Amino acid sequence: MLQGQRETRRSGVAAGGVRSGVSYANMAVLALALVYFLFPVYWLIISATKAYTQLFSTNGFLPGSKFSVFTNLNALFSFQHSVYLYWFGNTLLYAVVGGGLATLIATVAGYAFGKYDFRGKSVAFGIIIGGVLVPGTALVLPLYLLFDKLALLNSYWSIIIPSTISPFGMYLARIYASRGIPDEILEAARVDGAREATVFRRIGFPMMKPAIVTIFLFQFVATFNDYFLPLVMLNNTHLYPMALGLNSWSALTTLPGTPRDIYTIILMGALLSVLPLVVAVVLLQRYWSGGLGVGAVKG
Repeated sequence: MLQGQRETRRSGVAAGGVRSGVSYANMAVLALALVYFLFPVYWLIISATKAYTQLFSTNGFLPGSKFSVFTNLNALFSFQHSVYLYWFGNTLLYAVVGGGLATLIATVAGYAFGKYDFRGKSVAFGIIIGGVLVPGTALVLPLYLLFDKLALLNSYWSIIIPSTISPFGMYLARIYASRGIPDEILEAARVDGAREATVFRRIGFPMMKPAIVTIFLFQFVATFNDYFLPLVMLNNTHLYPMALGLNSWSALTTLPGTPRDIYTIILMGALLSVLPLVVAVVLLQRYWSGGLGVGAVKG
């Protein structure tokens, strides 16, 4: 018996050692991934806070001897008649309105696909899945011709309307609605006399919060970082988003007469463009951690 207990203890220690080794390996991989993703942000912060005279004369990964963040901010906000403020506001408008409408449409459509049976359901959902496989760049030219016919080119609508459709969001909403919302709860609400709109608003929508937040963040980031669609649709610089506007500034670096601090202006603009994404993730992450088990069915 004692021999068996010793063998069991040895096997437990060995298993614990294996688990510890796997844990350390996982932590090492995660640490490398963290460095990989945060290192460019670190470089951007260091470079954006340097004076333009030290940007190329000092080590790119070490702070300069002069902290010039306020000088660079003043130069950014005053360059070309404060056009960056228009770009910042336009980007938030496109991302928030487009992402919000896309989330609403995807949530309603995904709930309908996940909880109702109707004729042509499989065909319609197959078409939506096919839309996921079509790259967005392939749709820009047809959209350009369509908006040209509608006289909507060079307007806010030419960016917002295409951003309201998210095939991937519809797919994700359907998966979550079909597996995360118990049919028993919906049937109980219907038996109590609730209409379908009320069932969705009072039960379906709250239980889909984790999926809704995920869809919104995906669409928010995609619209926030979109470059090609605004490039084709817009020619008024005051309608540009930040991605297109900052890229237009980068073309000025080769032109004579450009201010010497153009590089620090661009870097500071790029640094500020990251902040809305960070704020969005920080504010919305609690819905992920707090709602992942909302739709669980107890056995």
